[in-house]
Amino acid sequence: MHADDHAGLFAAGWYRYAAHHPSPHADARPRNMPVDLLVVHAISLPAGVFEGTAIDALFLGTLDTDAHPALGDLRGLRVSSHFLIHRDGRLVQYVSCDARAWHAGESRFGHRARCNDFSIGIELEGTDQVPFEAAQYDTLAGVTQALLEAYPLRAIVGHADIAPQRKTDPGPCFDWNRLQRATGLAASAFPFMSG
Repeated sequence: MHADDHAGLFAAGWYRYAAHHPSPHADARPRNMPVDLLVVHAISLPAGVFEGTAIDALFLGTLDTDAHPALGDLRGLRVSSHFLIHRDGRLVQYVSCDARAWHAGESRFGHRARCNDFSIGIELEGTDQVPFEAAQYDTLAGVTQALLEAYPLRAIVGHADIAPQRKTDPGPCFDWNRLQRATGLAASAFPFMSG
């Protein structure tokens, strides 16, 4: 089932209440693949710097890796996410939820590898060491509720949960209990939530 069928919130996988910045870093999902996993990430570029334009540029393939010494390692990197939630709660969408964004990398959820095939990725502007803002939780809860109406999501996990050898985000400062309360979902929807 495609999101087009749900109360006008999505059109061809694009969320009505997000700014749309289409990324070239996306492709088709495998045929008949159910989209049943939501992956929460955290990102800042350069690390620990908020409210710049580098994340947008990275996902759009226009990042000037010479602009800051910390960006050099990203030269030639082709990544994207379905959504980014800025510190002030602003929501940007880069890839249709009906398409495959390149956010999870080498990953596994249960017995399934290649999580990009069957997941939606949401990046929060932040780091492992800094608490996220109330506005971000509010936006995350809202878009999660919309996605739950439009896609057969069964679980919500962090990037670290599906790529534990490579990733640590969204990190210990992310409040999973707060997201659970805000969405009203059962704890079983958060298989890695603790506390």
